[in-house]
Amino acid sequence: MPVSLTSILSRLREEANERCAYFMLKQGLNRAMASILPGVPRAAIVANTSAQCRNPGYQQPITARPRYKVAIIQRRLTDYRVPLFERLREELRGEGVELRLLYGDPAPGEASKRDEADVPWGEKLPTRYFFGRKVCWQPYLSKVRDADLVIVTQENKLLCNLLPLFGPRPYRLAFWGHGMNMQASRGSGLLEWFKRLTTRRVDWWFAYTGLSKTIVASQGFPEEKITDLENSIDTSALQAHCDAVEASELEELRAGLNLGNGPVGLFIGSLYPEKRLDFLLEAGAHLARQLPDFRLVVIGDGPLRAMLEAAAGRHDWLRYVGRQDGRDKARFLKAASVVMNPGLVGLGILDALVAGVPLVTTDCGLHSPEIAYLRQGENGFMTADSLQDYTRAVERVLCDAALASHMREEMARPAYRYTIENMAAQFRVGILKALGHAHSARP
Repeated sequence: MPVSLTSILSRLREEANERCAYFMLKQGLNRAMASILPGVPRAAIVANTSAQCRNPGYQQPITARPRYKVAIIQRRLTDYRVPLFERLREELRGEGVELRLLYGDPAPGEASKRDEADVPWGEKLPTRYFFGRKVCWQPYLSKVRDADLVIVTQENKLLCNLLPLFGPRPYRLAFWGHGMNMQASRGSGLLEWFKRLTTRRVDWWFAYTGLSKTIVASQGFPEEKITDLENSIDTSALQAHCDAVEASELEELRAGLNLGNGPVGLFIGSLYPEKRLDFLLEAGAHLARQLPDFRLVVIGDGPLRAMLEAAAGRHDWLRYVGRQDGRDKARFLKAASVVMNPGLVGLGILDALVAGVPLVTTDCGLHSPEIAYLRQGENGFMTADSLQDYTRAVERVLCDAALASHMREEMARPAYRYTIENMAAQFRVGILKALGHAHSARP
């Protein structure tokens, strides 16, 4: 059934009225208990009152350790995030904190990435998109009234974030994000102004990387309330797969795809415009002319799949193999001499680091915060945004055996730091700190 913008705004007003009434009731109960029990620490009163509001039959002693609820809201749930949330849930449970995960459906076009996931303990949200996916309606407010901390992503399109950002809220609110749209075009100045406006309207920040932390702090948000998550994927599983790949498997892979014995460039990622696949194919053609036994293998899926399939049918130096996961992905990474990604670099950099394969990209202005993991000349190169500079750097990696060996040794070291285990630990510590600030700041 179609939903009009008028009905959405009407629902927002209803949510605001209900939440304001709840907020006032909770404040009144806190004040009443403080007058009756003047010697009891206020944080204990708040915790006990919150528990009673959630469950009228609850009889927790005021001196008992309180139990807190944290809700994380995701516009959509991707498969690479599932290990993080599973681990974080277990770690927080050990701290007396209940984690809830609420998520919705992808926008039209995102489904082609085939990276959606579900968890049995998660809660699905009805999700609708308007104005060409520029606005997302995902009503979660009524589901988190009893939360102590709510963590949302900093996306301008998320209409439901406006009420807790600009109105009263009975819980602490935190952002999880980049700090800015690192792929913003020059014409998006107003949108970035609004994003900066919201940056300081939360109580805590969970920044993707150290680069994101710097961006958020530069906008005036207190640095001591920013957690650097060191954003990651499940690198331990990929590491195990890479370590288990045998030489015979690589020989079989090369023979099956007719790769020969020459150098292999590998692109691995979603197939969408920000990845600059046209540039990648131009670079591949240039390298094939300079190094006749060079082959380029493309792994991934997405809206530009048909373009890659057609290109692979025209060029004998190009192989398109679709999406690959687990042991299959590890085989391609171990067979690669260099990872080539001239466009947006994000979490995919960790694939290269774990496998010990140098990554070469360009200064294209599209990268995600994980570009901070690239160390020039040690685990890869970022070149000027030109085909000549880019292909020269790739050739250097392919033809300079000493350089390639040095880079492989160097990149093995930081890969172990950027793990799901580390990210979950960073997240847990940040959540506990955010809850601590919440208790000391609440009435």
